[in-house]
Amino acid sequence: MGLDIIIYALLVLLVLTMLGVHIGIALGISSMAGVYWLTGNVDVALSVISSTSYEAIRDHSLAIIPLFVLMGEIINRSGAGSDLYKACDRALRRIPGRLAVATVAGNTVFAAVSGVSIASAATFSRIAYPEMQKAGYDKRFALGVISGSACLGMLIPPSILLIVWAILSEASVGALFLGGIGPGLVLGLTFAAYCLISATLRPSIAPAMPDNDVALTRSAIIGSVGIILLVLIVIGGIWGGIFTPTEAAGFGALGGALIARLKGMHGDAFLEAIYDAGRTTAPIMFMLVAGSMYARFMAMSGGTNLIQDMFLSSGMSVFAVIAIMTLVWLLLGAFVDSISVILMTLPIFFPIAMAAGINETAFAIYGILVIEAGLLTPPVGILIFTVKATVPDAAVTLKDIFRGALPYWLLILGVALLTLSVPQLASWLPTKML
Repeated sequence: MGLDIIIYALLVLLVLTMLGVHIGIALGISSMAGVYWLTGNVDVALSVISSTSYEAIRDHSLAIIPLFVLMGEIINRSGAGSDLYKACDRALRRIPGRLAVATVAGNTVFAAVSGVSIASAATFSRIAYPEMQKAGYDKRFALGVISGSACLGMLIPPSILLIVWAILSEASVGALFLGGIGPGLVLGLTFAAYCLISATLRPSIAPAMPDNDVALTRSAIIGSVGIILLVLIVIGGIWGGIFTPTEAAGFGALGGALIARLKGMHGDAFLEAIYDAGRTTAPIMFMLVAGSMYARFMAMSGGTNLIQDMFLSSGMSVFAVIAIMTLVWLLLGAFVDSISVILMTLPIFFPIAMAAGINETAFAIYGILVIEAGLLTPPVGILIFTVKATVPDAAVTLKDIFRGALPYWLLILGVALLTLSVPQLASWLPTKML
């Protein structure tokens, strides 16, 4: 009977999701129904669900999410992202395809203060694309580097996806943050190398630009240097054991506010940043509560152990198990957002991976990278639609962006496989520092 209930609950979840019901509501309904079918008592089901919700909400680690989102919103509204891009462009002015490489470098640093890929995509669509268009860059090449490098926001800490993964798997947020640094830098360097090689082999897609050595303004220096210092405070504080991740998030939000004030940002803009952070955070928190209900149902029903035993007793190799997980992640990523993919699959996939002997940190980073690739996968590809909505060029089509982003999609999967093949790439820093 346990297997029947699990199947019925999963069918309810899939049907509701395909009908367009919000993933948080779909998870809550399927979990509630599953617990009721298990116990046969509505009161017991309500009690289990309510206690699970309360335990999820009172977890102090959830405070990391709104604080880091607020930090990113303040930095974004202050215009510091534009300052950072100008500074990267100036520093890389002798490199072929410098605007594309500057976009990757800017996104790499900006990812460490935004935590959300959508923020990076929206920011650099407005900042970098007009500059590349003015310089005569190929449209698809320019759109591809913007959408592809925006994915770094989901890997380089403070990443919202890493926080969600840590909460659901009961892993250390600090360990996953440190684990994301190595693969994140490798991915950023890989993107930069691709841009450099492409511009060298095909100069027509990234024409050389005159060396205009224009001095940065005081505001631009404050913004660009401020972001770098903020990254050192947040990541360095966690790295050095000075802050817990929650404390680092608090200092990050405070530091972001200080940078914004020095750049002349005033009260109304701060209020709008707070409102936007709330609008971003509330659905995430709701989905996390619903995800906790779903995980509790899977544990009560024995579904996790049942599915784990099915995989392990099937005789499949670890490679085959990982291949199935990857395929599921990519398929789901083509239709639903990244957080929803984690909420739906992690309670099932994580125990299987641990039973198969896969390194916990390397598996987390691998999963995030594959899910990141879903952000660029048709037909949804949320980053593709974000770039389309924010890029200041009505002639840009979704086809242009998808085709431009394809090489970055392949590079993301390549770095994911490298991380799984060489787990020390992700696990070395957490092992040494924590």
